[in-house]
Amino acid sequence: MTPATHRSHTDDLLSFIAASPSPYHVVASAAQRLEKAGFRELRGTDDWTGATGGCFVIRAGALIAWYVPEGAPAHTPFRIVGTHTDSPNLRIKPSPDTGTAGWRQIGVEIYGGVPLNTWLDRDLGISGRLALRGPDDAPRNRLVQIDEPLLRVPQLAIHLDRSVNEGVALDRQRHLAPIWALGDPQEGALLRRVAAAAEEDPADVLGWDLMLHDIQPPGYLGVDREFVVASRLDNQISVHAGVTALVGAATGVEEPAYVPVLAAFDHEEVGSGSETGAQSPLLERVLSRSVSARGGSGEDWSRALSGAFCVSADMAHAVHPNYAERHDPDHRPLPNGGPTVKVNVNQRYATDSTGIAVFTAACERAGAPWQPFVSNNAMPCGTSIGPLTAARLGVTTVDVGVPGLSMHSARELCGADDPAYLAAILGAIMAGG
Repeated sequence: MTPATHRSHTDDLLSFIAASPSPYHVVASAAQRLEKAGFRELRGTDDWTGATGGCFVIRAGALIAWYVPEGAPAHTPFRIVGTHTDSPNLRIKPSPDTGTAGWRQIGVEIYGGVPLNTWLDRDLGISGRLALRGPDDAPRNRLVQIDEPLLRVPQLAIHLDRSVNEGVALDRQRHLAPIWALGDPQEGALLRRVAAAAEEDPADVLGWDLMLHDIQPPGYLGVDREFVVASRLDNQISVHAGVTALVGAATGVEEPAYVPVLAAFDHEEVGSGSETGAQSPLLERVLSRSVSARGGSGEDWSRALSGAFCVSADMAHAVHPNYAERHDPDHRPLPNGGPTVKVNVNQRYATDSTGIAVFTAACERAGAPWQPFVSNNAMPCGTSIGPLTAARLGVTTVDVGVPGLSMHSARELCGADDPAYLAAILGAIMAGG
């Protein structure tokens, strides 16, 4: 891979992130790219009989996409890339209008593991989806993205809190409501503003899934622009790489030996326990239906799973220069050294030696480096969708990820070369070999 290839891929990633401030926008961005490559959306109520080629299914903030080569037997095994579309953030409450001391504020909930100090004193916009009144009482959805500095969670001046640099915990309930205007709370004010941005009548809004996002655009950092800094790198790096790999597998391989699959789940940051999460039967049902739609039997389904392989791609930890003691002394990944293979013998990651062998062989074919990662025994280990997918489908799974700093922060950092490395490796796995 050339430096120009790396930079072209990463430039495209930054555009993807800027257009995708919520899980619903991530899905829309991915679907747009898939459709451009000739994939078509299948709905649950459609007849899937005989469906081959590139297909995808959307369920709220989740997307399952796959490519079936013409003439591929129903028992053709799957090569699955699992990712997630959600990121930790602040989400707007159902009754959001609040305020105190002459300020108008918005009530929010904390979604996922948010380092709250990173959300202080940042200019915040609003994104997500509206559920709107539709024909025959069937609701319709509309995406909304307001990339304007509407809100801010102001930090208390150090003159009023001299202990702020001593690590005093933020009062999550009282002091997190962002400000957005002066005056007393006005019921429905936020709804009117968001509906106007979506060019909809506020009276037609029946519900919402809205959240805040940092409006500072993604970009490069460093003396040689060797780093990427952006919101939601965790885990849009992997979604973008998965889409790139799937399109490449569908268009660049004449006779693939596998059915490549991208599974982009929602709600991973809060445990994946939803209809669109990795614990749900969503992926299992879609893949099973794709087999039966091509005339496959239960035996074909079992064969397709028995030969399947899954890569769970999620962000990983680079060694932190100011806290090196928090990392395993012999496993300290660095940016631009390639994706990490994440290992945990207590199955917080699903990686085993077989998975490592498949992944490293793909790295060799892609000409991309990789790095091992193990958590410090004295520190709690994170997890990902890998163990959930492995347990749900019973397939060999390897957990991998681009190493970065400031994970879950409002603005994260990784190497500028690593996203392209990941996409190339995933492409090699989807194509087989």
